[in-house]
Amino acid sequence: MDYGHELEFGTFLTPVHNPPQAAVARARLSEQLGYDLVTFQDHPYQPGFLDTWTLITWVAAQTERIRLAGNVLNVPMRPAPVLARAVASLDLLSDGRLSLGLGAGGFWDAMAAMGVDRRTPGESVEQLSEAIDVMRAIWATDEKRALRYDGTYYRLQGAKRGPRPAHDISIWLGAYKPRMLRLVGQKADGWLPSLSYLKPGDLDRGNDIIDAAAKDAGRDPREIRRLLNVFGDPARSAAEWVDQLLPLVLRNGVSTLILGSDDPGELQRFAEEVIPQVREAVARERAAGGVTVGGVRSAAALAARRDDIDYDGLPESLVATAIEPGDFGYGQLRSTYMRGGSPGLVLQPRTPDEAADALAFAREQDVPLAVRSGGHGISGRSTNDGGIVIDLSRMNRIEVLDEPQRLVRVEAGARWTDVAAALAPHGWALSSGDYGGVGVGGLATAGGIGWLVRESGLTLDHMRAARLVLADGTQLTASAAENPELFWGVRGAGANLGIATSFDFQADEVGDVGFGQFVLDASDAAGFLQRWGAAMEAAPRDVTTNLIMAPPRRGQMIAQIYGVVNSDDPETIIDRFQPVAGVAPLLDQSVQLVPYAGVMNVPDAAHDGRGDPVARSGLVEHITPEFAAAAERLLRSGVTYFFQIRSVGGAVADVPADATAYAHRSANFSVVAFGSSKERLDAAWAEMASHYTGLYLSFETDQRPERIGEAWPAGHLTRLRELKRRYDPDNVFRDNFNIDPLGE
Repeated sequence: MDYGHELEFGTFLTPVHNPPQAAVARARLSEQLGYDLVTFQDHPYQPGFLDTWTLITWVAAQTERIRLAGNVLNVPMRPAPVLARAVASLDLLSDGRLSLGLGAGGFWDAMAAMGVDRRTPGESVEQLSEAIDVMRAIWATDEKRALRYDGTYYRLQGAKRGPRPAHDISIWLGAYKPRMLRLVGQKADGWLPSLSYLKPGDLDRGNDIIDAAAKDAGRDPREIRRLLNVFGDPARSAAEWVDQLLPLVLRNGVSTLILGSDDPGELQRFAEEVIPQVREAVARERAAGGVTVGGVRSAAALAARRDDIDYDGLPESLVATAIEPGDFGYGQLRSTYMRGGSPGLVLQPRTPDEAADALAFAREQDVPLAVRSGGHGISGRSTNDGGIVIDLSRMNRIEVLDEPQRLVRVEAGARWTDVAAALAPHGWALSSGDYGGVGVGGLATAGGIGWLVRESGLTLDHMRAARLVLADGTQLTASAAENPELFWGVRGAGANLGIATSFDFQADEVGDVGFGQFVLDASDAAGFLQRWGAAMEAAPRDVTTNLIMAPPRRGQMIAQIYGVVNSDDPETIIDRFQPVAGVAPLLDQSVQLVPYAGVMNVPDAAHDGRGDPVARSGLVEHITPEFAAAAERLLRSGVTYFFQIRSVGGAVADVPADATAYAHRSANFSVVAFGSSKERLDAAWAEMASHYTGLYLSFETDQRPERIGEAWPAGHLTRLRELKRRYDPDNVFRDNFNIDPLGE
């Protein structure tokens, strides 16, 4: 039976240590000759061999493309929890090039001589079965509970999970006897025997046992790849090789043929003469027989599909990058930084055309739609339950369009840390939030209150053009010259008007900057807030600071102030920070001269939120005594666990309020509070409502309609509703601060 897997070829090399680089050289040759895979036998008790795991690690560092595997690793001699972490680590370091061949052991005299407990054949299979469970559990970082496993051979009592591999690592088993073959069908991703150990008919008998066990376990037998080690013979002609290998593929279902040879000449002849003929013949026979080639989705993955989505109707352009609930990458994409999600499908377009295809498909499904630009998403609106998420993180290119004008094009799925790193060699920067893990698209269309905001303005003030996919699939450019009214709306309400796929920005000249971190005693919270607010309003525009506070602990309230001075002169930096650092007793401080890219280069937090975030946002003109007193009451109430005020003002207010959809330009401060209880935080926030002149979209989670009027003044809303009626009359983009086109 032909199971329809893509045909692959590999090499099976001996890990000899004399000379030690010989095996490495043959592995590199395997890559140069175009083999898909290089494998090594594993006999840790063999003094004439290099340690296989060490060798694989070294080969991974010496190669770039070829995949690697043990053939097969000796499980009784390699503790499964430790091996799981080693495998995941090497997979990450090699960019997802590792596969895992496992065996139950067998040379027990040699193994026992090294202190390994003897096992009966049945016990060996049971240990291998447990090892598979343990290793997959170690990799299951989506599961937040500590790992507990009460087996016969492995007992884990609260072990930490991770790291997560770079890709879904296939587990292949070297199996010959019925018990092992049944384990392949029950749990493994592949069967890896050696032809020299098989008798006539063993492949068919093995397939039958594996297939039956797979069906009994609720699996599709086509989930399991069939691999085979075939040993070299320098005297064998290419025609003889083809005659032997074709039936193995077409009748016995083998899709990965691994040549066991250490002869460089034979490796080359096989690659140049045998492999092309086998590929051509197999392709011809498969076409004639109507065999569908490609992987099959597992039964478990199919069971995780949602009823309201036509998965089989997905456009061909999106198949390769679509992520379903049963897929390996789903756990990293289902949620945002703060909100837990369970979408029925995540689409990851790579081009504007694919984004249009994704949008058209999503519209046909009549399920919730969320668009994510690739960042962490505080508000949580870029995921959903049971719907579709269009994730633009694969659209992350950054290019310079015009060096003299400092004009750059940035795709919406890039993150700001990547933008900062790309612009740094030119001596440029864009003010873009205070955290590098933020995605470009969400921030640029909502506002962009960043480290340079008081001197450079909002991120959207640097936008010169935006390319969008509209609700009907039309692709167009919005700029001051093309579709200027749409360009007005994109800058402050873009999520309502289309999917922004890229932007043209004009960057600023920015070199090294002063980055300061201060910890202060804020026990006099109201007074502290007033003094900081006054210091910031009086400060030169080249300094921007933010403060973070939390409820008092052990009777003391602490404030942290972070800030940037856009100067590379140490005296200027100290002079600018002095008034800010002096608003309260200073407990700790750090001031550094660093590249702007260094400020933005902070490790991205995992996108594994749980539940719904609770955050409220407000914009204030001044830190008045009344507002400061209200903020202190909020902090002391314990309703908020994280309270932040960002300085704005300066250059932001230089732009007329009606110049962009972002309207609240007179505000000098942006306030956000996070809480664990929506009801309590909403009630406390309502008591402070008189102090606010609006809100900042990116930090507001309240979905009540009145928030729309706080986000945009009446005149702005009138223009935005007209844009919605023109560009999104069916209100496709309704899950992110929805402006109803039929509203008044």
